[in-house]
Amino acid sequence: MTAPTPSPNIWRSPQVYERLNRAADPDGLVVATLDSLVGEVDLALDIGCGTGYHLPMLAARSTRVVGVEPHPGLVDAARRRLSRTGLSDRADVRVGVAEALPAETSSADLVFSHWAYFFGPGCEAGLAEVERVLVPGGLQVAVDLDVRASYGYAAWFTASGTGVRRDRVSTFFAQRGWQERRLPVVWSFQTREDLQAVMSIEFPPAVAARAVRETVGTTIAVPTVLRWRRC
Repeated sequence: MTAPTPSPNIWRSPQVYERLNRAADPDGLVVATLDSLVGEVDLALDIGCGTGYHLPMLAARSTRVVGVEPHPGLVDAARRRLSRTGLSDRADVRVGVAEALPAETSSADLVFSHWAYFFGPGCEAGLAEVERVLVPGGLQVAVDLDVRASYGYAAWFTASGTGVRRDRVSTFFAQRGWQERRLPVVWSFQTREDLQAVMSIEFPPAVAARAVRETVGTTIAVPTVLRWRRC
C-alpha cells in the first residue's frame, strides 16, 4: 500500500475530532448540495472516511457504501460505528489509500471525500485512481476548505504556514473539468471547551489560541467549497 500522508488531528485525537464532526455544518449545506447533484446510487465510496462519521449519511443515499481509510485504528472505529447503527450488512470499511483504492474498476457510482483534496497539486495519482473505480458517468464529490477565503478558519489555516497557494488550488481543479460551489458553512460547538479542544488539534498552539480569542461564542465560520466532476 502507498504510504499515506498522516492526518495528525484525527489520527492522534479521534475523540476530539468527533466533537468537530458533531459541530460541523448544522445547517446541512453540504448534504443539501450533494443531494442536488445525485440521487440514490448503487455503490458509494468514502475516501479517507476516518471514524466513519459520514458513512450513515452516504448509506441513506446508496444501496451499498464502502469507507476507505489508511489508519487501522480509525478503520476499527468506523466498523464499530457501522455495527452500532445497524449498517454492517450493507456497508464496509477497508484499509486503503486514495492512490490505490480497494475497489474494482468501474464499480462505484459516487466517490465522496471530506477535507481530503484541498491541496490540489500533488493529488494527481489519487484523482486518477478515482477515475478508474467510477462507472462511466459516475460522480466524484470533494468537500474542502476554501483556501481562497480570508476569514474565519481559512485565515487561521493560512496563518499556520502550510505553504498552500490559494491561487493554485482552484486553478488545478478548474483545469481538470471540476465545477464548484462555495458554501458559507459554520461549525457550531456545544461549549467553548469543545471549540478550544478542536482548535488545539487543528492548528499550532499560537494559531489555536488566536482562533479561540477571535471567536465570540461557540460558532466559527469555515468557508467551504464543494467540488464535483463526472467521469
